[in-house]
Amino acid sequence: MTETKPARPRTSGAGRTLIVFYFVMWIAAIARSVYEIVVHFDVAPLAYLLSLFAGIVYLIATIALITPGRTAFRVAQVTITIELVGVLVVGAISVIDLSLFPFSGDRSTVWAYFGLEYLLIPLALPILGLLFLRSQRAVFAREA
Repeated sequence: MTETKPARPRTSGAGRTLIVFYFVMWIAAIARSVYEIVVHFDVAPLAYLLSLFAGIVYLIATIALITPGRTAFRVAQVTITIELVGVLVVGAISVIDLSLFPFSGDRSTVWAYFGLEYLLIPLALPILGLLFLRSQRAVFAREA
């Protein structure tokens, strides 16, 4: 009879790093959007509201990633999928129509240009997040 090693907890190693990145992106997106909404909302309301939405998505993903159980796993999966779709759609729109989210100035959003202003982290993060969740399905299930 062979014993199987338990999977590493999701809050160590790569899991911890992923959670830290989600936390940092939450702070960055929320701080940016709140500032822009308060100071000059009339300049680019769509961009600022998209940044606020991105911040909320990052917050929910962060909470889901640190919460044990199947429900948290499902919430993380759905939230990170929404994030990936958002980055791809807003990124594509920003490249196709430069007037909507100019790269220079203050009318951009976290997901514009696939997150170029954020070192492409918004593009890489959901891909890594979904891969991580796939590898941790059993760990989340055991924690229920």
